[in-house]
Amino acid sequence: MAKVKTIYVCQECGAETPQWAGQCGQCKAWNSLVEQANVKQSKGEKSSRFTGYAGEQSKVVQMNKVDLSEVPRMGSGLSELDRVLGGGLVPGSVVLMGGDPGIGKSTILLQSLCKISEEMPVLYVTGEESMQQVTMRAQRLGLQTGDFSLLTETQVEQITTQALMQKPKVMVVDSIQTIYTEMLQSAPGGVAQVRESAAQLVRFAKQTGTTLLVVGHVTKDGALAGPRVLEHMVDAVLYFEGERDGRLRLLRAVKNRFGAVNELGVFAMTDEGLKQVKNPSAIFLSKYTDPVAGSAIVSTWEGTRPMLVEIQALVDTSHAPQPKRVAVGLDHQRIAMLLAVLNRHGGVATFDQDVFANVVGGVRVMETSSDLALIAAIISSLRNRPLEEHLVIFGEVGLAGEVRPVPNGQERLKEAVKHGFKKAIVPKGNMPSKSVEGLQIHGVSRLQEMIDLL
Repeated sequence: MAKVKTIYVCQECGAETPQWAGQCGQCKAWNSLVEQANVKQSKGEKSSRFTGYAGEQSKVVQMNKVDLSEVPRMGSGLSELDRVLGGGLVPGSVVLMGGDPGIGKSTILLQSLCKISEEMPVLYVTGEESMQQVTMRAQRLGLQTGDFSLLTETQVEQITTQALMQKPKVMVVDSIQTIYTEMLQSAPGGVAQVRESAAQLVRFAKQTGTTLLVVGHVTKDGALAGPRVLEHMVDAVLYFEGERDGRLRLLRAVKNRFGAVNELGVFAMTDEGLKQVKNPSAIFLSKYTDPVAGSAIVSTWEGTRPMLVEIQALVDTSHAPQPKRVAVGLDHQRIAMLLAVLNRHGGVATFDQDVFANVVGGVRVMETSSDLALIAAIISSLRNRPLEEHLVIFGEVGLAGEVRPVPNGQERLKEAVKHGFKKAIVPKGNMPSKSVEGLQIHGVSRLQEMIDLL
């Protein structure tokens, strides 16, 4: 029988000590000692803590002999979730989902698991709620449970033992911060507990081929709580975004070993749970009875699809020594850069103006295709003159005042036509070889050309 002991390892220099201390005796770093499990196996006994994920003996294989057959995927029951995952759930994969409290992490996993349970066995492990609470939520949402199994447990060894007996195809652990291992004496949620518990769950998923979905808490800064290595251990990391008192929820992939990153899924929170938004462009576009100054529509690219969003700008005279530059959903530093380019190469000065920019709907637009639309919204607000109706704009603006092309220009234009837009201002490099029916396209190569068109 392996003897389990704990040691304390310095995160700065790697020195080990049997007792905790406030300062490392080797590198003199403060509060750097973290508890870890130190397993010493008896003579002739093989340690299972550091065995390979595949559960097999390691062997060298030539690359031309590697089996390239595609791993079959399982549908999650929600097409928007499948989109973010890259086409569905992969057997043996581990997905970590993070988000603010109350954003809908447990709800979407419960909905997905109920759909999957109609075809295969599943297991929902909860360390935060009772079985009655989970069942009442499923009934409130009107879900069909099927072959749905529940387990209330926080010890990782008991979870893996029960899972080996149940043999589920898909398992949810809610949440990783409540799980602990008996090998460590620290409280659940600590760095060592989260890391060791996650390692055992990942090893179980890889060796049994079980698809594992893990819920993770986030810090006040929005990052996943626990050690950074937690994100490296899993195959995919999904973040739930949106305001808790708002209707829209955005699911974004920031890491995915089986699909594209920065893919976006859009959901709407209702009394019956999360509903999928098939056409997010229609949700993010505002309907005005009269034209409004300071509003521009940009065709942005999220993962594998285009999406139309509205960028609003408000420019007002500043009464402070330092004018304000406020951005919501946009890169604050890029706004400052674009205002400098607008002054230098467009002849439009805003050094005595407060500039506020916002992306409608709570979406974060970080790609450079929004540069041209943002500048158009700023000029519209500064002149107090609305832009033309049914106008879409996209393009990147360089420091020399040039307008650079962006990827997937054709798909962006097709999305604009689908929503009734009749005019587009795009970089000359994105001008289509053939005219697009119902869309008047203006290609610009310099910032001043775009300003002259407004």
